[in-house]
This record gives sequence, C-alpha cells and structure tokens, in this order.
Amino acid sequence: MSLDIEREYEELVREIRNCKRCPLHACRRNPVPGEGNLRAEVMLIGEAPGEKEDEQGRPFVGAAGNLLTKLLSELGVRREDVYITNVLKCRPPNNRDPEPEEIAACLPFLVRQIMLIRPRLIICLGRHSAREILKLAGYRESEVSQISKIRGRVYEVVLPGDVRTIVVPTYHPAAALYNPRLRTYLQEDLKKAFSIVKEGVQRKRSSILDFLS
Repeated sequence: MSLDIEREYEELVREIRNCKRCPLHACRRNPVPGEGNLRAEVMLIGEAPGEKEDEQGRPFVGAAGNLLTKLLSELGVRREDVYITNVLKCRPPNNRDPEPEEIAACLPFLVRQIMLIRPRLIICLGRHSAREILKLAGYRESEVSQISKIRGRVYEVVLPGDVRTIVVPTYHPAAALYNPRLRTYLQEDLKKAFSIVKEGVQRKRSSILDFLS
C-alpha cells in the first residue's frame, strides 16, 4: 500500500477524532471513523454509530454488527478484508435518525474515505446511507429515499474523485433484528453484491490467462 495513502488516512482519522463541526461532538464518548482494509474492494456504509460503537470507537460491534459479521462469514467474507464505516462518525443521542446538518457536516469525511479506498463495490446499509451515496452519484432524493423500493438494485455510478463503482443498497442489520422477515432480504442483497465482485475477479483472471496464452 502507498505510504501516501496511509499518511492521508491517518490524517483523516485524526481530523475525525478532533472534529467539532456539529453538536454531536459534545455528547460522544468516542468518534467512530471506520475500520478495515484500505485496499478493500468492498466498502460497507451504515448510518451512524450506536451505543456499543460509541463505547469502543469501532463500527458495527453491537447486536447489529454481530449479525452483519455472521452474514459476511456465511458468504466466506472476513470483516478485516472489507472496509466498514458510517455516514455519521458520532452517535446521535438515543440512536435517533441523523439530522440533515449532521450529515452535511460529516459527509466530506465519508467522501474522502471513498476517494482513498476507491472500492469496486459499495454496500449501503440502510436508507440514510443509500440516499446520501446515490445523491452523490447524481440521483434525486425522491428517487432513492425509500429503501424498500431500491434495496437489492445494482447502480453503476461515478462518485466524487472520479471513483467508478457499483452501489447496492440494502436494509440495515438493525432493521433485520427487529423484523426477521427483512433478514432474508438482507442476506439476498449481500449475496448478490459479493457475487458481482467475485464475477469481476473471475473475468479479470480469464482475460489475463487469455493474454498469457
């Protein structure tokens, strides 16, 4: 990995830890920048940290995180091989929905993470994540505001920094905990999303073999 990328990422994390752009900094215990492989082909983006995440400074470590880790494992995917973060880096009080001004303050951090990692696939976990990422790609809010209508769809997009990637929205794991019926949809969407990456790798290998032969 380029030392420049590592240094830029460390600077970004430092900025997040010292951020006072919105009132959430006053009630947080720990900001949650994100974690994982900076060369990951897949980035998972949730909505905001919860109580356990605020305690540990790590994303998806509570009950919803345990479910996500389990579903990834069932697909043969290790957490350390992907990159996981949220739209907001600080926990909203009582896990309420993010406010527009909080999203506006935090979104530049997420854009910089995407530009650094340049994932081939972004899985949006929940409606806030899906809405904000697809708005960055040029979609109108009215087109992407209902997760039940866009979940499982495959969007080929260009994000800031000329990051060309595929976006697959799905339900947040927390929603699947409260409504077991949604867990099936979440499983289906994750399977579809990771199959896209696997197919891309297989095509790439085939083209290399054709070239070598």
